[in-house]
Formats: sequence, structure tokens, C-alpha cells
Amino acid sequence: MSKPLPWIQVASGAPYFVTGEGRPWTPIGQNDAVTWPDFAGLFRRRDLGAVDRHLAWLAAHGVTVLRFMLEYCQTENRYFERPVGRFQPNMVQLWDDLFALCETHGLRVLLTPYDTFWMWRRWKHHPYNAANGGPCRTRTQWLFNPGMRQAIKNRLSFATEWWGGSGVLFAWDLWNEIHPAHAGNSTAGFDDFITDISLHLRAEELRLHGRTHPQTVSLFGPVLDGHPAVAEVIFRHPELDFASTHFYDKSTIDKPRDTVAPAICTGRLTREALSQLQPPKPFLDSEHGPIRAYKDRRRILPEPFDDEYFRHMQWAHLASGGAGGGLRWPYRRPHVLTHGMRAAQRSLAGFADLIDWASFRRRNLNAEIELSTSEFVAFACGDDHQAIVWLLRQNQRDKQKLVRKSAGALPVRLTVPGLAAGSYRVTLWATVTGRSVGELTTISAAGENVLLALPALITDLALAIRREIA
Repeated sequence: MSKPLPWIQVASGAPYFVTGEGRPWTPIGQNDAVTWPDFAGLFRRRDLGAVDRHLAWLAAHGVTVLRFMLEYCQTENRYFERPVGRFQPNMVQLWDDLFALCETHGLRVLLTPYDTFWMWRRWKHHPYNAANGGPCRTRTQWLFNPGMRQAIKNRLSFATEWWGGSGVLFAWDLWNEIHPAHAGNSTAGFDDFITDISLHLRAEELRLHGRTHPQTVSLFGPVLDGHPAVAEVIFRHPELDFASTHFYDKSTIDKPRDTVAPAICTGRLTREALSQLQPPKPFLDSEHGPIRAYKDRRRILPEPFDDEYFRHMQWAHLASGGAGGGLRWPYRRPHVLTHGMRAAQRSLAGFADLIDWASFRRRNLNAEIELSTSEFVAFACGDDHQAIVWLLRQNQRDKQKLVRKSAGALPVRLTVPGLAAGSYRVTLWATVTGRSVGELTTISAAGENVLLALPALITDLALAIRREIA
């Protein structure tokens, strides 16, 4: 019998994740749903073999985590409770099977209890609606209605009693995309809601398991523009172990016109998020994708374009200081990631092995890196003994709005600030092929920035910079 998966926890003194055994663990994955093709075979155990094979394939491509909602209520036959308080046997069996299969393949789940998007849009059908015998009359009472609050606690209590003892459970996203509309069009009650739900779940986990899983609450990122006070609870709430927002931006990510602007936006949003995290915590974008192109324009991005858009966003996220590459919402028909995206995840996983995450006290360096040419843009983070840099060609496009692969190669020099005096090994990583394409060594003198002269570059290159221990 295989050894149970160790639990995941926040590293001691570093804003990244480790296993309970102290080994670095990087969240690489995407959003999934129990009704989508890759997991539809779980319901009523229709095709567990297909799901098993899919999970094996994900693990072989470096995927470590899947973000799921306990129910996905776009339709009428996947409610987790019906009526309220009666947990559906078919759904409990589905989650039993999914946890067992994930355990086999070493995959973990970021679990959120409610599909708030479809629950909002199809509220008249939901079992929690008072019209259907539930506790809550209107959607704007979700966060403070006493009966709704108790139903949320009951669902989380059931879930942690049933599956919370497993290391497959990476963390809880206590509420998907918390929004003022869920609380009378106000953010005033967010702190109380998070405190109440978080402490309840922690008490249950301590009672049942003697320890607790990490917790977060996700936010639709643009909410910060109209309600900047939300940052206080999303980024600095004392009960939340890490921060997560959903990266959407009308002019770049939502309906991308090229594959560079979304990456630059990702770097900016990651830098802004990290600046809010005092003291530092792990941060990850737990949902992103071409939402407006998909929903409003009913347009599926061409696969070569989407693959590059995906790859660029994940590298911008990681190099800017995010944990992992961010979690894509597919926005494809059907809702599955392409093989090119899976290859990009495998490349990121290989690069992640080059960094000592458990000791990496990163700060964002996107604006501090100096380049010898404006043809490239830099995304970077570092501390006094490690750094990550990703360079992306920004001024060359082909007819498909991809980075031009036939552009002339350019030599690039860059300076990396903040590294302590010593000898450093620099691994050059090709993000498309997912392999090292060379190494450099350099010496940093006390009080001086590290200067690197790179081979001529065409499109992009990632650098893992680590101090060599004598």
C-alpha cells in the first residue's frame, strides 16, 4: 500500500509551500469542474478508468494541483446538498473516488465549497434559496444571513470530516470570488465573515485531525479597483495563510490581442499583490483566462495563440514572485487545456526544481532589473542568494500576433540587484522545450549588482540564479 500524501503547509520564513516533510511543493495546475469532459466519468462511476488515465497524464506533465468546487451548479444534477443539509450520496461517492485517484498519482486539490458564479446566476434553482426550502431569501444576504452562515459551516464540517484527513487536500478556498454583491453591496462584513468561517473550520480540523490545512479566500481581481479596502482582508487577514486573486483585465487578459500584453499585465498585477502582503505570504493567481473573448464574443482563441498566451502568463506569474504559474480557467470548447499548455506546465515544473523555495524570501524586481535593450521586458524576483528572471521579446509580432520566431537574435546584458557577495550559478532555461540550454557562472562583489551577458536571444529565456555554497 502506498504511503499517504504528506500535507502541504506554508514554508517557515519563506512565502512558498512545502510538504509536511519539508520538501518544496509548487502549485502547478488549472481550474477543473466535475461536469467537464476530463472528470465527467466520475459521476455515478461511469468511467473511473478514463479519469485515472487522465490524472496519470497530468502528473507526467508536472501538474501538482487542481482547483475544484464541491458542486458545479450550471446544471441541476450536481448539487452537493439537496435539500439543504442532505449531502447527496452520488456526489459524496464522486469525491471519494476523486480523492482516491489523486492520492494514487500524487495530485492535490484546492477546494472551494461553492460555485458562486452559477449559484448567483441560477439562484432560483439552488437548494439554499428560501423558495426551495433553503435558509436564504436573496443573493445579497449570502455572507450575513444566519441560516446561510450555518449552512456554509455545516458543509465545510462535513467536507473536512469526510476528506480533510487526506494530504490530497492542499488548501481551502473558503469562498470563491467574494464580492460586495454577496453582502448587501458592501465590503463591511467581509472581515467578520472570513473570521467566523475560518475559525469554525480550523476548530473542526483540529478536533478531527489535530492540524489544519492552509486557507485562502479568492477575489475577482478588478473588485480592488472599485473597493480598495478589500485588500485589507484578502491580503492581510490574520486567519488566511496565503492570498489568491483572479487575474482579469479588460484591455489585455480578458480579450487578448497579442501574447505579450497579458504577460506584462500579469507581472504588474503580481507585483501589486506582493506589495500588499505585509508580512509576506505566498500568493497565487487562482483563476485567469480570456473570459471576455469566450463569453461576450463567443470566440475560442486559435490554439497556437492560446498556447503562447498561456505560457507567457505562467512565466510572468512565477518570475514576478507568484507561487507556481497561476491556475487557468480553460475558456475553450470543451473546457480542457490544450496539449501545448500541458507541455508548458511540464517545462515550468522542470524549472521549479532549480529553486530552493523553502528558503526563498523573494521580493519583486520587475522594475529594478536593468536591460541593455528595450526589445525585451524583464520579470524577476529575488533575495540575497537566489533570483528568477524571465526575459520576453516585446517589440516583434508576426501576423498572428505571436512573438516573431524569425526575428533577429539580440545579445542581452542585464543587472540583477540585491544578491550578496559570492559565486553564482545561472541556469539558462528554454521555456518552450523545457530544458536547460546552458549555464553561466558569475561573481557578485559586496555592494554591487550582478551583471550578466547572455547569448543572443530571439523570443524568451528564463534564468535560475543560485549562490554556490563553498
